[in-house]
Amino acid sequence: MAATQPLSHPQLLPTTLTRSHLHNPLSHLSFLPQRSSFKTLTVRAAVSQNPTKTSPLKPETASFNHCFTKSSDGFLYCEGIKVQDVMDSVERRPFYLYSKPQITRNVKAYKEALEGLNSIIGYAIKANNNLKILEHLRQQGCGAVLVSGNELRLALLAGFDPTRCIFNGNGKLLDDLVLAAQEGVFVNIDSEFDLDNIVAAARIAGKKVNVLLRINPDVDPQVHAYVATGNKNSKFGIRNEKLQWFLDAVKAHPEELKLVGAHCHLGSTITKVDIFRDAAVLMVNYIDEIRAQGFEVDYLNIGGGLGIDYYHSGAVLPTPRDLINTVRELVLSRNLNLIIEPGRSLIANTCCLVNRVTGVKTNGTKNFVVIDGSMAELIRPSLYDAYQHIELVSPTPPAAEVSTFDVVGPVCESADFLGKERELPTPAQGAGLVVHDAGAYCMSMASTYNLKMRPPEYWVEDDGSLAKIRHGETFEDHVRFFDGL
Repeated sequence: MAATQPLSHPQLLPTTLTRSHLHNPLSHLSFLPQRSSFKTLTVRAAVSQNPTKTSPLKPETASFNHCFTKSSDGFLYCEGIKVQDVMDSVERRPFYLYSKPQITRNVKAYKEALEGLNSIIGYAIKANNNLKILEHLRQQGCGAVLVSGNELRLALLAGFDPTRCIFNGNGKLLDDLVLAAQEGVFVNIDSEFDLDNIVAAARIAGKKVNVLLRINPDVDPQVHAYVATGNKNSKFGIRNEKLQWFLDAVKAHPEELKLVGAHCHLGSTITKVDIFRDAAVLMVNYIDEIRAQGFEVDYLNIGGGLGIDYYHSGAVLPTPRDLINTVRELVLSRNLNLIIEPGRSLIANTCCLVNRVTGVKTNGTKNFVVIDGSMAELIRPSLYDAYQHIELVSPTPPAAEVSTFDVVGPVCESADFLGKERELPTPAQGAGLVVHDAGAYCMSMASTYNLKMRPPEYWVEDDGSLAKIRHGETFEDHVRFFDGL
């Protein structure tokens, strides 16, 4: 039985800043306190569910429609819950808010797209490693894609079937490979030294390892250079002209290695599915070559990387069905099991980072909305110059002037921004502001820079209730690392 804990913190919200406040940074800002109206929510702890049970969904919900919507009343809602009510019911700090039903809908879209194929949906844990989210994805039938030993340990803790897990990475450590060998995880061979380490791990574990060759197909995914992984300049995978060397090396270790497939990964945020088909054509030709040498290769892993509409522009982007349909006939023609590795497209659009406005200022040429969240909680804009949609949680007074702002945090770095040149109604001090599509590569990349403690996480359950799925870190957590030293 989940523990329940009613939380409510009514806050004082000021009125909106006027133009004179923006253009006179030396003026004394006078705020009129206003008691916000709110609905008290009960926040409970999320508990593990029976893995054999899944939540029923209507067929029409299997889509990537956004779970955060602005209603006609001007408030932002998540699956029917007013985000302002959530803010008034939880601790006063930045937090991540997810929709559990949206996660289910996203998985369902992939499962429906894969009907008729033998397949594994391998969720990329690096996108978001929240244990409760992992348990839910496992309950939906997902496998897991791993890039470290600790991710493997977490996958096992979440109950994933290790024989439906894939261990990737260009620098896998021997100890982690031993664990993977012991558990029966698929392991991708990424280099000559990686092959040597996998052989050594197999001998230590006393088990033969099922391996795939990660081939760099040298296909340009047409994305940011930092998230391109399948071109000739990438650190990932083996050069395709070295394929024969690796086949000979696998043949030389029949007691340690069983070659079961081939793998490629092109990159992330891909919005053109014909790129996946181009890579799949190359990969099935490589599989033909491999099979011709007597290997029983049954798996094609085409990686992940499907993009989402970060701009909220209404752009028509490829769906999971579009992606799978580009490779379906190739997979069927070779009687292959298909492995895909979605991370972002399963989890990104299920979450917002919820912040409060600390104040509004100008430097004479630019206007700034300063919030309590920062690059420490959400680094994608600073790291990749990524765009994530930003909006206010509640309606502003009619007199609030619409201006162009940089949305920035309190971290002592000029790179600490969540969005630049955003047109927003001038927000009141204490107003709620969200950064959308924060489910992937945000909390998992968060830091404690400037001793900003990593935030708590909540989700809206299937029944519309609110549950905490991760405790926020505290200063006491930090100093505990020094106990006894």
